[in-house]
Amino acid sequence: MADTLESVYSFSVETLDGRVARLADFKGKVLLIVNTASQCGFTPQYAGLEALYRTYKQSGLEVLGFPCNQFGGQEPGTAADIGMFCERNYGVSFPMFAKIDVNGEKAHPLYRFLKKEKPGLLGPLGS
Repeated sequence: MADTLESVYSFSVETLDGRVARLADFKGKVLLIVNTASQCGFTPQYAGLEALYRTYKQSGLEVLGFPCNQFGGQEPGTAADIGMFCERNYGVSFPMFAKIDVNGEKAHPLYRFLKKEKPGLLGPLGS
């Protein structure tokens, strides 16, 4: 949840293993925040995201993955399933967070904030 809606760093999010992570811990880094799904046509994005992360992590890039099951039920697994899939199939080492909603009434406050701050940037599904 957000302490204030001043910046992305105001939010705390749950990790795949149930811990709370503060986005303030990423302050000073470039954040690429993506919603993901393990069973969709874009699933190979994990390989590209991981390559990007490994290439630029030392330069301050952080890829933050947020699984979402809102698009055709393409992320039905548990947190443990998601973590194992990402690691086993794509060697994902960037931070992955608990499954969230990115649209609608139950959209995570972080995604509500992102869409409010940059309308249209998230594409037609993000508006």
